[in-house]
Amino acid sequence: MFAYEFMRNAFWAATFIAITCGVVGVYVVARNFSFLAHTLSEIGFAGAAFAVLMGLKPLTGMLIFALLGSIGVGELSMQTEQKESSISAISAFFVGLGILFLSLSSSASSYATNILFGSVIGVSRSSVYQLVGLSVVVLLIIFAIQRPLNYDSFDHIGAAAHHINTGFVGVVFLVALAMAVSIGSQVVGSMLVFVLLTMPSSTARYLGRSIPSMLAWSVGLALLGVWTGLCLGYITNWPVTFFISVIEVTAYLLVYFIQARKKRA
Repeated sequence: MFAYEFMRNAFWAATFIAITCGVVGVYVVARNFSFLAHTLSEIGFAGAAFAVLMGLKPLTGMLIFALLGSIGVGELSMQTEQKESSISAISAFFVGLGILFLSLSSSASSYATNILFGSVIGVSRSSVYQLVGLSVVVLLIIFAIQRPLNYDSFDHIGAAAHHINTGFVGVVFLVALAMAVSIGSQVVGSMLVFVLLTMPSSTARYLGRSIPSMLAWSVGLALLGVWTGLCLGYITNWPVTFFISVIEVTAYLLVYFIQARKKRA
């Protein structure tokens, strides 16, 4: 399997993306941003489709749209009382916009599949370098604000009591989330990137007893999903995204039911 360069590239890209989504996902779940992450993936889809129309790399358009959208949608979700309805409206608008861009593009059918469902097997060496670089940037952002981010995500009242600038922390995290969504889409696609951003971290909340342990569990489960998914995809020639989704959801349900049974006992 590793004799093929495309598989080596796929494993390198998937590894760094899993680490990034595993780390960011812990804070996504803690801050109740799962719905927001899903919306950003759809905004990123529109950006990728626009980039295809303009003859640019899909990742470039996805990054631009997701970064701009993260600030606007993030502020909207915190300021308005009808945040779910507002975000749903924005999500629907950008999905429609993405479909329009793809319909205007001459390469709509091939790129639509890659954007929506990922294409990690087709990642080139230059793309690996780009994804690794972006992953490192996201991780550096998270670790640079980790102390105030921990306070704000897990103890918002305590953060205010310690005079932490929660507004600034929130904006910086939204930028990191937008980048994580963009690079995570390269593995599972824009429609399912929330799987890597929410499932491992949701499972980790049951298994971890501290923030470092939750981060470790989340990253470990994300790596398990992408590595196993790549191996099974290579063996069966089935979509890697399918296996990643099944593995992560199965792990969550298994841990959930075990914990529920312990509570009843």
